[in-house]
Amino acid sequence: MEVIHLAQKSDFTHTHIPLPSSKSESNRVLIIDALTKGKNTLSNLAEARDTQTMISLLKKNPPVFDVLDAGTTMRFLTAYAAVTNQNKVMTGTARMCERPIGILVDALRTVGAEIHYLGVEGYPPMAVHGLAEQKSKTVNIRGDVSSQYISAMLMIAPLLPQGLEIVLEGKVGSRSYIEMTLDTMKQFGISYSWQENRISIAPQAYQPTTFAVESDWSGAGYWFSLLACADSGELFLEGLKENSLQGDSAVVNIMGQLGVKSTFQNGGVLLQKKEVTGLKNWDFTHCPDLAQTIAVTCAILGQNAIFSGLESLKIKETDRIFALQQELAKFNADLKEIEPEVYQVVPSVTMPSEVKIHTYEDHRMAMAFMPLLTKTRVSIEDPSVVNKSYPSFWKHCQLAGISVLNQDN
Repeated sequence: MEVIHLAQKSDFTHTHIPLPSSKSESNRVLIIDALTKGKNTLSNLAEARDTQTMISLLKKNPPVFDVLDAGTTMRFLTAYAAVTNQNKVMTGTARMCERPIGILVDALRTVGAEIHYLGVEGYPPMAVHGLAEQKSKTVNIRGDVSSQYISAMLMIAPLLPQGLEIVLEGKVGSRSYIEMTLDTMKQFGISYSWQENRISIAPQAYQPTTFAVESDWSGAGYWFSLLACADSGELFLEGLKENSLQGDSAVVNIMGQLGVKSTFQNGGVLLQKKEVTGLKNWDFTHCPDLAQTIAVTCAILGQNAIFSGLESLKIKETDRIFALQQELAKFNADLKEIEPEVYQVVPSVTMPSEVKIHTYEDHRMAMAFMPLLTKTRVSIEDPSVVNKSYPSFWKHCQLAGISVLNQDN
């Protein structure tokens, strides 16, 4: 297994980080573009493997949509295949086939799609056989499992002969991602209404347009964390917007409490050190992809923070709760469940001379633990896992003056 070694470093001179494009935005505009038969002008699409996989599958249109480990791609393409009346087998990696998709399939079946599971009920692989006739204009979807199910249904809604009304049941998680989907659709000419727990979209046509994808706030979080944990320095993150619809822009507020001042300037945001005021608690319901980053930051900075809204972490690329607990323990920290679905970060008291991080085939595990290099030497197993969302991550670490040494074990 490949391993990289990161030398200890805690001072960072002013460095510009050319952040990757948002794969969340990219994957949405790619589906909309496909639904308008490619009549749009798209720019700054993400280099992330998830996005490149979607681009390739949409272009080649093979009989089997093998999405590898891309959850968003699996969910969006399943709905796309149904509404465009295609016969497709949907599959992916072994882990992808362990990630539930029953809520989306049930919603698609409700409106008239024919879909059959090829293995375990409720999980990929499955066969999609199109949507010949719309049987219902209303679907009920749980809001607390994955916003991607909801976004997948929203994007196909304008093409349904009767349109669609989605009734969100219970607590709505990752609300900002649903808002991102609707705002993106609006930029392609779609009108909608969202009143209380009901989102209504009438039958209508997407309008071709020009769309530039914003930089990725999820990727920005690792650099906020690095500076929060460092002794000194400043970083400029390129391509971020102050009024972003990406839920992970919440990192500005969170890291403001953990010692990072954010100043938006032309072309991005300047990060500078400031006093740590302390993070007492945070609900990650609408920004779950930040949880690993913030947990590691709090563990390093000595913050006994309380986290909630982590329910979706157990069905991501890995069980992220378990993975965090295992790796935090390597530098004498913990993420302890203090009541059902509520966790406390138990910070590190003593730091070992070196920490080796196992990544669990999860890109965010590799990047979230990178800031440990501000306190000790760090080794990261399977570093190429970052290709899923941020292929240039280790190169950008070198831009910041971090020594990255590759080694095959």
